[in-house]
Amino acid sequence: MLTSRTFVKRTRAGAVVKVVREHYLREDIPCGAPACRLCPPGAGNAPALEARPSGAASSLCPGPHFLLPDTNLLLHQIDILEDPVIKNVIVLQTVLQEVRNRSAPVYKRIRDMIQAPEKHFYSFTNEHHRETYIEQERGETSNDRNDRAIRVAVKWYNEHLKKIEDEEKIQVIFLTNDRTNKEKALEEGITAYTCEEYVKSLTANPELVDRLACVSDEGKEIESGKIIFPEHIPLSKLQQGIKSGIYLQGTYRASRENYLEATVWVHGDAEENKEIIVQGLKHLNRAVHEDIVAVELLAKDEWVAPSSVVLQDDGQNEDDIENEEEKENILKTSVNKGMLRPTGRVVGIIKRNWRPYCGMLSKSQIKEARRHLFTPADRRIPRIRIETRQAETLEGQRIIVAIDGWPRNSRYPNGHFVKSLGSAGDKETETEVLLLEHDVPHQAFSQAVLSFLPKMPWSITEEDMKNREDLRHLNVCSVDPPGCTDIDDALHCREIENGNIEVGVHIADVSHFIRPGNALDEESVKRGTTVYLCEKRIDMVPELLSSNLCSLRSNVDRLAFSCIWEMNHKAEILKTRFTKSIINSKASLTYAEAQMRIDSATMNDDITTSLRGLNKLAKILKKKRIDNGALTLSSPEVRFHMDSETHDPIDLQTKELKETNSMVEEFMLLANISVAQKIYDEFPEFALLRKHPAPPPSNYDILVKAAKSKNLEIKTDSAKALAESLDKAESPTFPYLNTLLRILTTRCMMQAVYFCSGMDNDFHHYGLASPIYTHFTSPIRRYADIIVHRLLAVAIGADSTYPELTDKHKLADMCKNLNYRHKMAQYAQRASVAFHTQLFFKAKGVVNEDAYILFVRKNAIVVLIPKYGLEGTVFFEEKDKPTPKLDYNNEALFIQNLNFQVPSLTVEGTTLHVFDKVKVNIMLDDSNIQHQKMRMVLVEPKILGNDVPANLSTEASSKNEPEKKKRK
Repeated sequence: MLTSRTFVKRTRAGAVVKVVREHYLREDIPCGAPACRLCPPGAGNAPALEARPSGAASSLCPGPHFLLPDTNLLLHQIDILEDPVIKNVIVLQTVLQEVRNRSAPVYKRIRDMIQAPEKHFYSFTNEHHRETYIEQERGETSNDRNDRAIRVAVKWYNEHLKKIEDEEKIQVIFLTNDRTNKEKALEEGITAYTCEEYVKSLTANPELVDRLACVSDEGKEIESGKIIFPEHIPLSKLQQGIKSGIYLQGTYRASRENYLEATVWVHGDAEENKEIIVQGLKHLNRAVHEDIVAVELLAKDEWVAPSSVVLQDDGQNEDDIENEEEKENILKTSVNKGMLRPTGRVVGIIKRNWRPYCGMLSKSQIKEARRHLFTPADRRIPRIRIETRQAETLEGQRIIVAIDGWPRNSRYPNGHFVKSLGSAGDKETETEVLLLEHDVPHQAFSQAVLSFLPKMPWSITEEDMKNREDLRHLNVCSVDPPGCTDIDDALHCREIENGNIEVGVHIADVSHFIRPGNALDEESVKRGTTVYLCEKRIDMVPELLSSNLCSLRSNVDRLAFSCIWEMNHKAEILKTRFTKSIINSKASLTYAEAQMRIDSATMNDDITTSLRGLNKLAKILKKKRIDNGALTLSSPEVRFHMDSETHDPIDLQTKELKETNSMVEEFMLLANISVAQKIYDEFPEFALLRKHPAPPPSNYDILVKAAKSKNLEIKTDSAKALAESLDKAESPTFPYLNTLLRILTTRCMMQAVYFCSGMDNDFHHYGLASPIYTHFTSPIRRYADIIVHRLLAVAIGADSTYPELTDKHKLADMCKNLNYRHKMAQYAQRASVAFHTQLFFKAKGVVNEDAYILFVRKNAIVVLIPKYGLEGTVFFEEKDKPTPKLDYNNEALFIQNLNFQVPSLTVEGTTLHVFDKVKVNIMLDDSNIQHQKMRMVLVEPKILGNDVPANLSTEASSKNEPEKKKRK
C-alpha cells in the first residue's frame, strides 16, 4: 500500500518546485510476540518478546504484559529500562526516531538493549504498518501527532493480542510521564501508568525506586523556594543573540582548584576574547563542566583576574548562600590591571554534556533522611542531590550517579543513583572508576564484533598471498619490553651484493583482518587506542588479533606490511619500497636480551649480526636527527614491581633505557616519516598525518628564567637552537641539572595531534624536526595506524579504496576522536600510576628522600623526587594550623646586563629557589578516602621557628606513565 504527500517549495535560486513524498505501508510487519499466529511467519525480524512475559511482578498489573514507553520516558528513565528486571519492552519506530534526533548516547543504549537477547526488547516499525500509521492533522504539532501515533500503536497491540488463542491474555501497558498524554490514553481505554507508578508497583524490587530520574522541570518548587540563580534565556533567543554578537558560544571548563570559577573557551576563529573567565555562583548559573554555553561579556570595569585562591565546596549546608557570598568576596582582591581578563556570565545552556559520574555518597546527618548529597570523584563536577533508601549500604562505596536537572531554586543539581561499583579503595573498583572517569571504552567485545574475527584454526591461504611478498627467508627479529604479547613490529638488516645495506621494518598487517565498515572496524575506531594501565591492558582489538594472529611472535608465519630501505654505510637512504609481506620472525627479544647480544664477544649468529648492523645505523640516524634540531627531552618514567600473589606494588623504580630502546625508536621514526611522505604524495588531500606545533614563546618563560638562575642560557628561537642550548646546559657540580631542564622543557611543549592533510597547511613536527610525520608502526594498539596502512595499501596497489577513506571531512572528524581517545588514555595511565603509587606508600609508611624544587609559588614549592618520578606541592599553609612567616619575592636577577625575574620564597628566614636540592618525608594521607593524596614534609633545609613539621604538607601526583610499549 502506498500513501503520498505532495507540496511545493521554493529553492535557493527562487524557483518553485513540486515535491512528492511517497510512504510505503505494509501488512506483513510482525508484532514480535512468539505466540502470535496472525502475523505472517518469517516476515521481518524474528520474534524478540517472550511467549510468557517474565520479569518483575507488578501489583498494578499482575498478569503477563508487555511495556510500551513513550519518547520522554526513554530519554529520562533509560537507567530503569537497562535494569535486568525490566524485560519485554516494545520500542516503536516513532519513539526510536525521536530519541535518535535528541540524544545519540541514549539512542545507542536503546539499540544495545534491542540487540541483547536476554532483554526481550522489540523494535516495531509502526510508521510503515498499515494499521498503525497515521497522517498529521491540520493544526496538529509534530509532537502531538507522534503522541497520538504512540497511543494508536498501543491500542492496536492490545486488540491484536486479544485475538491470540491463549488461556491467559497478554496486555500492553503504556508508560508515560506526560500528564496530558496519560489522560488522553485513559480516555481512550488504554492502561497507562507513569514510570514512578509502575516501578513502585514492583514490590519485590524496591531498589529500583532509587534509579528513578528526578524529572522536575526548571522552576518546579522544592523544599527551599528561594530563587538562587537567574533564569536561562531560551535557546531560540540565544541563537539570535549569538548571531548578532550579543552573546558568545563556547565550552564551559570548570576549575579543579576553585569551585566558584570557570573558563569558557569561545568557539570560532576570533582571537579576541577567546578565553572568558566566569566567577561567582550566580554568574556560573548552573553550567556543568563540558557544557556548551552562551556567555555575555561584562563591562570592562567588572573584569577580574584568574584567582590564585584554592576553594573546595565542603557542601555542609546547601542553603547557606550567605557563606557562598563570603567566599566570592575572597576572590575580589585588588589585582594589577595588567592581570585582568575578559569576564562574563553564563546566560543560557546550548547543549548539556552530562554523563554518568563516579563518586561517593555524603550521607545526610538527619536520621532516616532519604535526600543525600553525592560528591563526584572529579572536582570539576558539582555535588548532586539524590534520593535513596540505601544510604547505609552505599556509604563507603564507589557509586555512579546521573544528573536529571538543575532548578533555579536549588543550590545543587538533582540526580538519581545508577549503580554501585564496589568498596572505595578496592583495586578493581578504583580501576573501574578511573576507566569510567576517563571515558575509556572497556566493556567486553560484543558477539557482533567477535563474529568478524577469523575462524580458528587459522592459516595463510593462496588468496592471502596475492599482492604479497614472501620474506620468510629473512632473519627478522622483534625487540620489546619484557612480557609484551602485542608485538606489532620486527626488524631485519643484511648486507646485499652491491655492498649496501638492506634494512626492513615489518609491521603487523592488522588492516588485513579489520575490513572497513564492519562491526570490528567500528568498535576499533571508537576505542581509538589500547590503554596500558599498571596491571591491566584495555585492548583496542580482540585478543585473538592483538596477542595471536597479528602479534609478530617468533617461529610462526605472520602477515606484515614492510617498509624496506637500501642504505649505504653512512645511513643515507638510496631506495625505499613498501610491500605487503609474509614473515617468520626468528627471535622475540627483550631490550635487555638484544643489548646482551650486541655487547657479547662470543655471539656472532645471524640475528646478533643483524642487531649490531641496526644499532650502528641507528646511532648515525639519531645524530643526524639531533643535528637537524630534533629534541631529546626527559620525563621520569617508573616501573612497579608487583607481588606475585597480592599484585600490590612492592617496589617502584625509575625506568632504565638501553641503547636498544633508541635503536628500535630510530627505525620506527624513519618508517613513519617514509610512509608519511608516500601517502601524502599519493593522497595530498586525504593523508592522515601527525603534527607537533611549535610552542608559543611565552611557554618557555619558566624554563629560561630557571636556567638563568643557574647562570645558563637557553635559546628558544627554533627547535635546533633549543636542542643545542640544552646540550650545553651542564654543571660539573650539579649533574642532575640537565635532566631537570629537559623535564621543564617537556612541560613547555604543545600536544602532538592527528590531522587530515587536506584540512591543514602546517605539517611540521617540532619535537622531531621533521617536515612531515605519521603513525604507521603500531596498528595493533592505534587506530590511526590502520587508516595509514589502508592509504599505503591503495597507494602501492595492494588493496582497494572505499568512500570514507577519501572523504577529508570524515577523516577530520575521525582525527578529532582519535586525539580525544589518546588524551584520555594518557590521563587514565597517569591516574593508574598515581593510584599504584599510593598503594606503594601505604605499605611503606613514611619515606625520606632527596628532591629538587621545580617551581616556587607564593605559599608553596613544587618538588620532584627523582627516585620515584613523583611530583608534589609542599604547602606552607594549612587549615587549622599555625602559618609560618612567608615572603614571596619575584626578585630581579642581573646576568650579562640583563634583568630577569626569578621567584624565590623565604620561609621563617630560609630562602628556597628553583632547582635547590631538599629532603622531604613522603607519606599517604588517606583521611579523605575519595581523594587520597601524597603528603610531604620538608625535612632539609630545616625551617627556623617552625616546631610543627606536619604543617608543611603536600598534595603529590605521579607525572609519569606505566611501563608500556616502546615509544614510536
